[in-house]
Amino acid sequence: MARVTVEDCIDKVDNRFELVLLASHRARQISSGSQITIDRDNDKNPVVALREIADETLSPGDLFEDLIHSHQHQVEVDEPEHEHEERAEREPARVETQISDETEDKPEETVTFDKLSEEELLAGIEGLVPPEKSDDF
Repeated sequence: MARVTVEDCIDKVDNRFELVLLASHRARQISSGSQITIDRDNDKNPVVALREIADETLSPGDLFEDLIHSHQHQVEVDEPEHEHEERAEREPARVETQISDETEDKPEETVTFDKLSEEELLAGIEGLVPPEKSDDF
């Protein structure tokens, strides 16, 4: 393939805009030192990226996932739920926390917090009085 055109790649990637995004992302990868999967033949990085997409040496789906991952600043990690969290979801009435003082030999105290519904919280907020204005600010 002497020249790479959009028509050579459009049957691999349906959307031309997405093709440009993938090819530019791959060209940046090549510029940063990533291994190429085809012969360079004195081609520049964008042409090499288009040729890789046209020859299907790289999966467009993998390139797309890598593109998305490169733009993410915060990656969420799915953590398995613990047994106590599942139990708290089934019994949402109270959450108990035990506080122990290791320096003294006191029996352990149990502190209980009530959960508020959204309506109860809003009703409590409405009952608050704003602080008085002072001349200092």
